[in-house]
Amino acid sequence: MSFFRRTLVSLAATALVASAAMAQQAPPHPTAVPRPVAPVVPVPPPPDVDAQSWVLMDYATGQILASKNPDERRAPASLTKVMTDYVISAEIGAGRIHPEDTVTISEHAWRAGGGGTDGSTSFLKLGSQVKLEDLLKGMIVQSGNDAAIALAEHAAGSEDAFANLMNAYAKQLGMVNTHYSNASGYPVDDHYSTARDIAILSRALIHNFPEDYAISKIKEFEWNGIKQQNRNALLWRDPAVDGIKTGHTAAAGFCLDASAVHGDERMIAVVMGSSSDKGRADAAMALLNYGFRFYETHKLYEAGKALATPRLWKGAADQLPIGVSDDVLVTVKTGQYDKLKATMDIPATLIAPFKKGQQVGTLRIALDGEPVQSVPLVALADAPQGGFFSRLWDSILLWFHGSGKKADADAK
Repeated sequence: MSFFRRTLVSLAATALVASAAMAQQAPPHPTAVPRPVAPVVPVPPPPDVDAQSWVLMDYATGQILASKNPDERRAPASLTKVMTDYVISAEIGAGRIHPEDTVTISEHAWRAGGGGTDGSTSFLKLGSQVKLEDLLKGMIVQSGNDAAIALAEHAAGSEDAFANLMNAYAKQLGMVNTHYSNASGYPVDDHYSTARDIAILSRALIHNFPEDYAISKIKEFEWNGIKQQNRNALLWRDPAVDGIKTGHTAAAGFCLDASAVHGDERMIAVVMGSSSDKGRADAAMALLNYGFRFYETHKLYEAGKALATPRLWKGAADQLPIGVSDDVLVTVKTGQYDKLKATMDIPATLIAPFKKGQQVGTLRIALDGEPVQSVPLVALADAPQGGFFSRLWDSILLWFHGSGKKADADAK
């Protein structure tokens, strides 16, 4: 072997030895570190909170997610003012009263607030004139009994007449275990509500009168030289909380109607009969956090989209598109979405005519065999009758075809 060749071989061998040595000294390549994934765990029971009665409601669907004695009739104290607020907002919306109206403070209103009683007050002066919009703030932020009665008298002429309005709106909203006798929440025997009914009312207030609802997140309001803070302690604890109302009497205990928003989700928690101001705040906060942590809302079906196109008899068209008039939302415990099952209950024979929006059947949603929600299925278009000969022909076909009472089918 030539000198030149022996030199190349020697250099190559040296390089291999050096490379092997470096390989032994170099640290090994790290293996891929798995990304953290939240384990799938059973949803725990709701927290045991300081309250005699409570509910947790999902705002989007109106579903009660958890509750304790939700239909127990209890003194609502100043949670009454949520309905007073709702009625005043509805009357403003109807054009019968206006935010700019000037309201004269009667002796009855004055005595209920600044006239020497122990109740919550906005310190309104007897005979003074106050704008309606300021009375609303006084009632909602300061929980003024005088402001509530002044609003009631302005809207209906007397507090008794206003209570009749309150009961009419309660019936309209489906508050079946509620009866109002006054606008302020003054405790009397035939003045009562439930946690479920107050949640129903709160959802309607937020949905129907969002601008008025926004008053309930105001932290303080000054009137007659006196500044008072909102009694809802959660407004200072969590910026997600934006309402709604506190209440307290010896008969009612400490009550709180609270709502909060996280992203696209809103929860409502109603707590009645707590033992203290702190207790009601802790209870409502625990329920709201539980709802946001362990429940999720899904849109199952879109409004106006055909879920089925069954055969239409004696019509100008051969098929009838069927769907839902509003988006169908369902709230379930985290991880249970895949267990939902939807079926359509529709007649086996559909005979024209149908009007757009007319109910044709029912969409039923169940979870593990238990009903979750029932939604009307409606015609998505007008379906007039066909001509004489097409109707005659379909009559002959139907005679051979036969007809059943209904048909069940899985929804798309």
